[in-house]
Amino acid sequence: MLVARQVKKKFGGLVAVQDVDLTLNEGEILGLVGPNGAGKTTLLNIISGMYQPDNGTIHYKGENITGFSLNKLCKKGISKTFQHPQSFPGMMVAEAVMVSAIFGNHHKVGMKDAREEAVAHLEFVSFPKDKIDAPLSQLNLMELKRVQLARALASRPKLLLMDELTTGLNPNESGEAISLIKKIRDGGTTIMLIEHVMRVITGVSDRIVVLDHGEKIAEGTPLDVLNDQRVIDSYLGEKYTN
Repeated sequence: MLVARQVKKKFGGLVAVQDVDLTLNEGEILGLVGPNGAGKTTLLNIISGMYQPDNGTIHYKGENITGFSLNKLCKKGISKTFQHPQSFPGMMVAEAVMVSAIFGNHHKVGMKDAREEAVAHLEFVSFPKDKIDAPLSQLNLMELKRVQLARALASRPKLLLMDELTTGLNPNESGEAISLIKKIRDGGTTIMLIEHVMRVITGVSDRIVVLDHGEKIAEGTPLDVLNDQRVIDSYLGEKYTN
């Protein structure tokens, strides 16, 4: 579904992503891990169209999408969530999701149908029913994360890029997130996700790619990556060696 070749991105004199090759198969969950500053979010931002690469190419379903805008890629079926939830604080919950249902793809819907879609997606991500018409400004972190996920799903993505969905969540909420990620994939959406919680990333990923200082240092099944000495030294630490 997605092929990235020799992708590079610099910010001033800092190389954030260095000649990264990556493939993602349709129906797969690909985990992206590495220490802080490894280039994970930058790579997702390049794939989603938020950043333009300085070098390299990205193909999606056989089409060269290098340099396409975020808006254009969203309508082609690539959607993204953010590490820190992005919201419209002056909107109500349902309205924020309706925006994506109306403008996030080529499927034309009226206001009534858009609201029905929004409510369905909010229910799918287990958002509290009694807060569907509450202002976004009154929500807690977990609720905001569920809203932004519902908004991403409302654009009907074929590829969903998820940036640290479980950050700030307690173990019970993280467990719920694992089940939800699997449900999204089972519904036909391919997923690439960044996570620092190893229980989450190993629990959902078919394959894992590890970045360090902008470079890909390992790739393989969760078990392969957990036992890779370079990954242990640069990221996981001694507790994962046994």
